[in-house]
Formats: sequence, structure tokens, C-alpha cells
Amino acid sequence: MGVFDALNFSASGLTAQRLRMDVASSNMANVDTTRGKFVDGKWQPYKRKMVVLGSEDSGFKTMYAKAMNKDVNVNGVKVNGIIEDKAPFKSVYQPDHPDADENGYVQLPNVDPLKEMVDLMSATRSYEANVTALNAAKGMYLKALEIGR
Repeated sequence: MGVFDALNFSASGLTAQRLRMDVASSNMANVDTTRGKFVDGKWQPYKRKMVVLGSEDSGFKTMYAKAMNKDVNVNGVKVNGIIEDKAPFKSVYQPDHPDADENGYVQLPNVDPLKEMVDLMSATRSYEANVTALNAAKGMYLKALEIGR
């Protein structure tokens, strides 16, 4: 383990949690967007997006080290992708809406504001924890420098 690994771990966590907050905010902003994507000549509602996180060092080097029964150093958090939620859209009866079908139903996005707020709060708490860890590591490095005086 290197000297600055604690800073790298916290920095990768900060980046990942910031993206989670951005995606949750985007979902909340589009909670009523009925024209999110144009597919096959027809508008589809906005689809909720989710962030997939994983280990930053999950490549060949890690697999090889595991196969050789060696210690594996993980280097933080990596965003593996942003995927769309497969949950069905909500149907609401609004016959006067411009996007209503022949029966008067409008397809609304599959975004649940409660889920988004919980995800946003979770990402915020994780972000704060990473800031605390970053500050603790910085404090230890400064104290170590003071020893040399």
C-alpha cells in the first residue's frame, strides 16, 4: 500500500458519489417529462437512470493476483456505467394532455421521487464520509511532516 492510497481511495469515492447525486438530480428534474426519447416515430417518457459502481481495479492484474493467491490491492471506486431502469411507465388518465393515447391515458416516467430522495441522501452521506476520510488522511500526513522538524 502506497503513501497516498488513502487520498486516492477518497478521491475516487468523491467522484463516484458526485455522479450518483447528479444522476438522482437529473431523474428528479425529469419526473414529469413525457417526451424523453424519440423511438420509432413516437415519443417515449423519460426512463429513470441508475449508476452502477464497482471496484476500480477489477482487470487482469487483479484476477491474476487472486489466481496466484496473492494479496490484492483495490484502488477505490469506479463507475461501471449508467443504466436505465426497466420498471414500467406509469399510466395516468389525462384525456386533455397532448401526449394522451386514444383512451385518454398518458405514459409518465418510471421515476419515484421518494426513491430518488433516498438515493440522493445516501450519496450525500457517502460523499461526506469520503471528505472526512480525506481530511483525516491529510491531518495524518501533516503530523508526519511535523515529526521531521
